[in-house]
Amino acid sequence: MKWTSDTRGKVGGGVLMALLGAGIPALMGAALHTDVGEPYRETRLYFGTERTDDGGPVAEREFMRFLDQEITPAFPEGLTVHDGYRQWRGENGRIVREASYEVVLLYPEKDADDRGVRIERIRDAYESRYRQDSVGRSDDKVDAAF
Repeated sequence: MKWTSDTRGKVGGGVLMALLGAGIPALMGAALHTDVGEPYRETRLYFGTERTDDGGPVAEREFMRFLDQEITPAFPEGLTVHDGYRQWRGENGRIVREASYEVVLLYPEKDADDRGVRIERIRDAYESRYRQDSVGRSDDKVDAAF
């Protein structure tokens, strides 16, 4: 059988309509069920490993000790750690590349002020202990259920 552009258009259109038909009920259902938990705050902390004094990178065991001593006691309910790689332009204009860690914290929105204080203590402790220029932070409001 020889396919023509006219046939392909009809077949492709039929497939598209079938996919849309299957997806529309799911989308409608999702739109009707917007309560997906409670209001939470999601904070992501970005820990670099290169020290400002050229003292060598923060080793994995050092970061895990910091996690156990500083972050876990402040957020005993749980957290997520991702290994990462980051790069940024230093004050001298050079690109700095380093291994990094991203820590994701979720906590109830109503506790945001108290948790914010804890987070700033963690950032200050890491910057001081491992001679870092900064620990990055981002915050988002999310709905979460566990």
